[in-house]
Amino acid sequence: MKINPKEIPTRDFHQYLLGSVAPRPIAFVSTMSEDGVPNLAPYSFFNAFSSNPPILVFSSNRRVLNNTTKDTLYNVQTTREAVINVVTHDIVHQMAVTAVEFDRATSEFEKAGFTPIPSDIVAPYRVKESPVNMECKVMDIIPLGEHGGAGHLIICEVVCMHIDDAVIDENNRIDPHKIDLMGRMGRAYYTRASGDAIQTIVQPVTQLTIGYDQLSNAIKSSTILSANNLGQLAGLKEMPTLDSLDAIKTNPQIAKAIQTEKPVEALHRMAKELLDEYDNRTLAMQILMLAEKL
Repeated sequence: MKINPKEIPTRDFHQYLLGSVAPRPIAFVSTMSEDGVPNLAPYSFFNAFSSNPPILVFSSNRRVLNNTTKDTLYNVQTTREAVINVVTHDIVHQMAVTAVEFDRATSEFEKAGFTPIPSDIVAPYRVKESPVNMECKVMDIIPLGEHGGAGHLIICEVVCMHIDDAVIDENNRIDPHKIDLMGRMGRAYYTRASGDAIQTIVQPVTQLTIGYDQLSNAIKSSTILSANNLGQLAGLKEMPTLDSLDAIKTNPQIAKAIQTEKPVEALHRMAKELLDEYDNRTLAMQILMLAEKL
């Protein structure tokens, strides 16, 4: 399947794009009109782009069907302020209500049952039910086109951040299981970023690794090891020495695997288990190197 964006309706390409670039964090953006009317709307074209200065960017797209713009865009153009709140599992259905196209005089806080609380620096309210609120000054707004579906990049500098202590762990960091964030995918699909969905992948980036190119052909062509397993092995800081292989031969499980009818396969399966279950890369590599010598 090959798609030229200019040859299919924007609404269709929009869904292919969102289904591929996913999951996306959700900016739950609170703004205020010149007349003091609060507005609250979700945007999944959103991310953090700088820590110093702290910059968040979200995009308010022109509506595809009638090429009109949203109240959020009008408000930030006139007031240059916003609060970006996070969306958790506990409030995701309420958040969905704020995506309804209410008229400009209607407060989505009231329609969705959210509690507005004052910000410290900017005029727009924070969402009490959200565990993280980021008060922002709008630095720039960059229009990306004039037709339906075109975005406006709204570049925001965070001037004050509020974090609920309930989502902080013992190391004074945000615990992904406690904050329980939601992510946006294509169409009506969402994903929950907690529980079994969370994976810890530790790969120091300041130390050189052996790399995929240093893996032997026997390891790279293994029918048992996965691409992720090969990535784990490529992340080793150094290759085990040949002398270290003699030490592991005395391990009862390894010795038993060597005596099986298919010792290479048995050792590869053992290495895979070490990688999948324990991320023990060094021992897995030693076992794989031992298998090559059989």
